[in-house]
Amino acid sequence: MAEHPGADPRARPDANASRPASLGRSVSNTLKGSAGNLVEWYDVYVYSVFAAYFEAKFFTPDDRNATLYVWAIFAMTFLMRPIGAWYFGRFADRYGRRLALTVSVSLMAACSFVIAITPTVGTIGMGAPIILLLARLVQGFATGGEYGTSATYMSEAAIRGRRGFLSSFHYVTLVGGHVLAQATLLVMLLTLDSRQISDWGWRVAFGLGGVAAIVVFWLRRSMDESLETTAIAEARAGGARQAGSLRELFLHQWRPLLLCFFITAGGTVAFYTYSVNGPKIIQAAFAGGDVMTGTLINLGALALLMLLQPLGGWLSDIVGRKTLLVYFGIGGVLYTWVLVLWLPQQTHWLPAFGILALGFVILTGYTSINAVVKAELFPTHIRALGVGLGYALANSAFGGTAPLLYQASLRAGHVDAFVLYATAMIALSLVVYACFLTNKGRNWLDDEAGMRARQR
Repeated sequence: MAEHPGADPRARPDANASRPASLGRSVSNTLKGSAGNLVEWYDVYVYSVFAAYFEAKFFTPDDRNATLYVWAIFAMTFLMRPIGAWYFGRFADRYGRRLALTVSVSLMAACSFVIAITPTVGTIGMGAPIILLLARLVQGFATGGEYGTSATYMSEAAIRGRRGFLSSFHYVTLVGGHVLAQATLLVMLLTLDSRQISDWGWRVAFGLGGVAAIVVFWLRRSMDESLETTAIAEARAGGARQAGSLRELFLHQWRPLLLCFFITAGGTVAFYTYSVNGPKIIQAAFAGGDVMTGTLINLGALALLMLLQPLGGWLSDIVGRKTLLVYFGIGGVLYTWVLVLWLPQQTHWLPAFGILALGFVILTGYTSINAVVKAELFPTHIRALGVGLGYALANSAFGGTAPLLYQASLRAGHVDAFVLYATAMIALSLVVYACFLTNKGRNWLDDEAGMRARQR
């Protein structure tokens, strides 16, 4: 990886870091952290999966722009992610990762319950879409804090030599949230008709996310803290002004922050193009025929993406992170046009599944390791803020807007323009992967582990 870009001599790798001493403890903390991540991302994706069913409940059925409005709300929630990344990143660097993660999942749960019980536009008029927007904005705030803090926690909780494999479960559960949302839809399709799903089924889907978060709240309270107790005490006493400081980040850690941003840019465009637009394309392609087939294709492909993550993380521990990122970059540049332009033409399940699944194999080169790649760029005292803010800024600018831009290009009949845009963003990140990262270079996580070993 990059060799301590923006390293500052005042950084104190030995004062702020703590890792589990055994593989068993590391796995336990990884599973507990993953459970929360799973529920939070279910709450994120249940919106996109059920959008077609609740659209008419928040916007009048005769509004031809209703679909664009639904996806505009999806995109607007990403505006809150940098704010959430700043708030929770600062919080996590000063008061601990565990507490920040517990608060973020509580916010997600509360908003899911609010959406589940919101009256329709026919009952309260414009109040319905306003409540939906506000609830999703708060969820965007919570998600902004979840990514950076959970990526930091799971990277710190992993032991050296298994860090790529264990931290890959960050995206196992992130994609798993999407899989759960698709599985929820599948169960409803098997037991309810479309009218029932539109009337009240989607409310149950949102409510389930809120209920699951209560269980996760308890799990996260029982997991180990990855930040040293002494570092937390020092920060609370006001003695660690660098911890979670924007001034520290922009003044002394701006190089890794820029790297984090550009590492994310192409990856997040590809992620939302492949994992959100791709399933929506299949859902639309089979909507006039067999809705169940379309849902099964999406569920199977997303399950494959989820299961591929540990394989990608394991490979990165052997061949290095850069190798996988370059693989993703080259594959994304060559394949995005195939997925976006060919997938809508498929009418049989096998080629549709194959096109989407191959895209997910390529995408794994980024998703399986992006959390640990970013965590390795920053020293402990600024890691949650740096990872979270760098990711959130790129995610807001490029990832969250991808579904909206695709829908707009589809409406205008210029899908090829969207393909060019997505390909260009992936190519930009490919240049960063190839020119600014190394496979086996020094990184903060390994150096901090070595420092603690020498102190023992």
